[in-house]
Amino acid sequence: QVQLVESGGGLVQPGGSLRLSCAASGFTTFSRYTMSWYRQTPWKERELVATITSGDGSTNYADSVKGRFTISRDNAKKTVYLQMNSLKLEDTAVYYCNALYTTLPWGQGTQVTVSS
Repeated sequence: QVQLVESGGGLVQPGGSLRLSCAASGFTTFSRYTMSWYRQTPWKERELVATITSGDGSTNYADSVKGRFTISRDNAKKTVYLQMNSLKLEDTAVYYCNALYTTLPWGQGTQVTVSS
């Protein structure tokens, strides 16, 4: 069955960097999915952070992370990445990946905490 496993989160100071990974398994058509990273905190609805298309790999970002985050993918490894630079306190959240146009089973997410 389809499974998404996020990793790479942790505690980082403001201005620091982290690289998140999302490994997909259980299906052979990963390359056909437009994939996204989302984040959620207890006091906010889930927010779409970044998207990368299945075709030409075009990317899109929420205004709040534009210029600081970079989404990429490795279809051979069935993995999506999120490079996060210049982290801010408000980036603290649990980060999830999922397909954009269809909802796959959600993974457990990975906690990112930005704190001094």
